[in-house]
Amino acid sequence: MEREIRETLESSAEAAQPVELDQPALGRVSRMDAIQQQKMIEANRHAQGARLQLVRSALRRFEEDEYGDCMNCGECVGFARLKARPESLFCIECQKARERN
Repeated sequence: MEREIRETLESSAEAAQPVELDQPALGRVSRMDAIQQQKMIEANRHAQGARLQLVRSALRRFEEDEYGDCMNCGECVGFARLKARPESLFCIECQKARERN
């Protein structure tokens, strides 16, 4: 997963560069579309970067034999949750409580 996220970030780096507004080949609407697409790519890269940090944290916890333990209550995160989101930090109950707050 770490490798996949890194590859995604690397492959999208060029597309995330700011759009140059003085490109003669682009019309006004095309420029707006290009800017919007660049902003969406930028937001996706930001989310992927955050997920990469969580994955790296999960790998460190695995090496320290703490993987699968809730960072809040210390209980088991649960196999189904870890299978869906291997980088999960919290059990489902603690995650629900965090989202309510």
